Amino acid sequence: MTATALATADFDLHPQLAADTVEVDRWTCCRVLLIDDATYPWLILVPQRPSLRELHDLSADDLAQVTAEIVRASAAMERLFQPDKMNVAALGNQVSQLHIHVIARFEDDPAWPKPVWGVTPAIPYGAHDLAARIEALRGAFGG
Repeated sequence: MTATALATADFDLHPQLAADTVEVDRWTCCRVLLIDDATYPWLILVPQRPSLRELHDLSADDLAQVTAEIVRASAAMERLFQPDKMNVAALGNQVSQLHIHVIARFEDDPAWPKPVWGVTPAIPYGAHDLAARIEALRGAFGG
């Protein structure tokens, strides 16, 4: 088993991230999750490595891969939604497990120009809209 496979095997998704998201895909390093809030197109990338809290905890190779995956997610979201701005952030104040927010922002969204957190209650996707959003994202990711 490779070092990457071993690291991925030891990976556990934080329960809060699991509760707030739906899995969209698994890439070389990151698990790609969609926040269950139809207010904003909002992905979470979680490096599938155990016990990570900060970007600098990643190995050099994993950091390069995570950066490439952030760019991939951001470019796909930009193509799909044509936002006014892409927000990318790794905060971890409430969930310490390393995770990166990739959020498409619009000048007419409820939080603009402020951060999205806590501005409005989350509006969960309906089953049909969730399936359509996941399919659209996977298509935008392209192989």
